[in-house]
Amino acid sequence: MSSSMPQKAAAPDPGRRRRFLVLAICCASVIVVVMDISIVNVALPAIRRDLHASVSGLQWTVDAYTLVLAGFLVLAGSTADRVGRRRVFQVGLAAFGLGSLLCGLAPSIGWLIAARALQAVGGTMLNPVAMAIVATTFPDPSERARAIGVFGSMSGLSLALGPILGGALVDGFGWHSIFWVNVPIVAAAIGCTALFVPESRAARARRFDPVGQTLVIVVLGSVVYAIIESRSLGWTSPVILGLLAVAVLGVIGVLGYESRRADPLLELRLFRSVPFSSAILMALFGLCGFGAFLFVTTQYLQDVRGMSALTAGLCLLPVGLLIVVLSPFTGRLVGGRGPRLPLVVSGTALALGGGASLWLGPVTPLPAVLAIYLLFGVFLATVNPPITNTAVSGMPRSMAGVATSLVSAGRQTGTTLGVAISGTLVARGGTAFTDEAHGVWWMLLGLGVGVLVLGLLSTGHWASRTATRAAGLFESLDTAPDLSRYSGARR
Repeated sequence: MSSSMPQKAAAPDPGRRRRFLVLAICCASVIVVVMDISIVNVALPAIRRDLHASVSGLQWTVDAYTLVLAGFLVLAGSTADRVGRRRVFQVGLAAFGLGSLLCGLAPSIGWLIAARALQAVGGTMLNPVAMAIVATTFPDPSERARAIGVFGSMSGLSLALGPILGGALVDGFGWHSIFWVNVPIVAAAIGCTALFVPESRAARARRFDPVGQTLVIVVLGSVVYAIIESRSLGWTSPVILGLLAVAVLGVIGVLGYESRRADPLLELRLFRSVPFSSAILMALFGLCGFGAFLFVTTQYLQDVRGMSALTAGLCLLPVGLLIVVLSPFTGRLVGGRGPRLPLVVSGTALALGGGASLWLGPVTPLPAVLAIYLLFGVFLATVNPPITNTAVSGMPRSMAGVATSLVSAGRQTGTTLGVAISGTLVARGGTAFTDEAHGVWWMLLGLGVGVLVLGLLSTGHWASRTATRAAGLFESLDTAPDLSRYSGARR
């Protein structure tokens, strides 16, 4: 009799629902953090008019954010491994929300830059920590791979959709609204994190490295400040030459100190892997190109072509659509055939986009402009998944988190340098703006060629052997049991 009765459907797995809710919370955090890199670009002309900002002030509005992100990502990840990922994640959300509120209230460009730096302090506690939370929440390898793929695709999508959302907000509510919109999202994320995200720690947390951290900040800050201020002070200025000398000494200090430290902030032995070193450079090149593209393009569309902020944002819609369409396909392609083909496509697309942009002028037909932007969409849709895959290729489990954090730092450093360099090359409006932009487009062409060459170099048999040798240096660290998963006890 029981066999004739309809079978009751299996109840959904509550653990699975909870895991995907955690993934959604982490994705929300990466969306607001990464989108604030690009969303501010479309508001720059409005900020310049309202706060009477100079070009260097606009550069620092973007770079104060990305520079702090680049400098403290690794520290934030290792701190979360020690004191608890959920705890650090919540602190990061609170700092990001407070920084966003202060950005919207900023009465001058100086206050805005300071509030952007506070925003970024919170942001450093979100992206790498969220990635670690996702990795420990999904114990099944195949589920974890899909979850990380979804999480990773949010970065590219957020970068591309930021100008569209920013344009709508600037035209509808003013530039302050691009920051205020973060506050309710962050508040909801803090509450959901407390309810649904389990606490976790690494089995072997890396120790704090204050000297290494200071050296990294000195190097990045000196280089970026020198580039941004070089236009007004001149490259032969004692200030600029002094900053560059400090940067060189900082690099020497990093190489000397970190190589002798037992648990360094920058694990230099990782760079013996050609795939890893190439991934760092490709992240730097690729996001330098995209950061420069966004900084120049949003001003070109508004200041040169006279578009509103919303119309300028909509002109970047092809970039966002291509990322939505191509990113999942890229992830599957990397999983099935490896990273070489996507890296070749992305490098080629960036080089072609830079080369084609050399023909952009004040009256270039809009369909031609949008066709060029499609190339940048193809580039961004195909560059991020293979870079992450290349970085962790052959890496032991103990070093995977460090490797991905360093790649993220490379992306933020690239974005910072892209804005700094492009703002230095382009400082005037009208025809002069498009003429000066030629230097930016030549730079993007060269960066695309660099990504293409590194993509081929890092995916061959020789590169794979170097990754295997580098991984062997860390084998002893993988013998400890994995205690990071769902550690509910507080320590």
